[in-house]
Amino acid sequence: MSERMIALGKSGDFFGPLYPYIIDDDVTDVDYNGREVWITDSDNCRHVCKDLILSQDFVDQFTGRVANGVSKAFNRQNPVLEAETASLRITIVHESVCLTGRSICIRKSLPYVRLHARQMIAEGYCKEEVLDLLLSCVADHKNIVVVGEPGAGKTELCKFLSGYIPEDERVITIEDTTEWHYPSMHPDHDCLELRINRQMDYTQAIKTCLRLNPKWIMLSETRSKEVVYLMECLSTGVHGMTTLHTSDVRKIPDRMLNMAGNERDAGRMENDIYSFIDVGILVRRRGWEDSMERYQISRYIDQVCFFSREDGKNQVQIVVEDGKVISDAWGERKGTYYEAKVAMG
Repeated sequence: MSERMIALGKSGDFFGPLYPYIIDDDVTDVDYNGREVWITDSDNCRHVCKDLILSQDFVDQFTGRVANGVSKAFNRQNPVLEAETASLRITIVHESVCLTGRSICIRKSLPYVRLHARQMIAEGYCKEEVLDLLLSCVADHKNIVVVGEPGAGKTELCKFLSGYIPEDERVITIEDTTEWHYPSMHPDHDCLELRINRQMDYTQAIKTCLRLNPKWIMLSETRSKEVVYLMECLSTGVHGMTTLHTSDVRKIPDRMLNMAGNERDAGRMENDIYSFIDVGILVRRRGWEDSMERYQISRYIDQVCFFSREDGKNQVQIVVEDGKVISDAWGERKGTYYEAKVAMG
């Protein structure tokens, strides 16, 4: 993103009729499907803006401003345009490949944590004993992988959990788009932000981390062969959190093996996953229409598991299923939740 784009992004002229939603902190997503504008708010409510019709002239002008801001072409040969500011991620898809019309998606990532412990319990995001378990895992320096479908809130859960890392334990975040905002949320903590670009990919960033004295590495999303270097990093004693896409915590090892490809012997890689990934968490979302015909979405923790490798055997133990505790596998770890009450919002 160029400085010009960032400057224009502060102007109401840049976003036109979308600007009121851009500056509204309660709005998390602004989606245009070629016909209608849909808004998602921080209460997980999604609704169509019936009175807002985007003209083709505005859509063309907005697209042109975004393309100019990042100095990228947008046409049939280049049908996907992506840009960002410090708090926005913009994706535009050309009508030549999006047959319903040009698509515009604006996702907002603000420098604060949307999840709060008391609220999580009150609204059914998780039970008290599940929260106790997760906070205890952070206190025990467990390596955590949060999984779920796109939009399930994986990064938001990681942001919440990372807030319980002591301020003197160095955290290094690795992202291609800014979502974690760790230094902004925790200005007194020891933290470095690494940004992925054409000069530094995920693999190089992970390797660089080891030279920067990290205690924790926060990888926004594990997508491909960088998983091999993530395992190597965790094998040194560095702790970590990351997210990936899958629908069941038991699928985490297979998902990571598939991403690794032929980069390493499959048997050795599988053993490393069970040795160095401690906790898997699945976040789901459910939706319904409320009395005002607005589409409501709620998110909740569906599964939690422990991975281990003992006596040459790889094991996965499910401790939370369908949001319910089914195994008291963490024993003496209980109590962190109560000790952390002073930090609750």
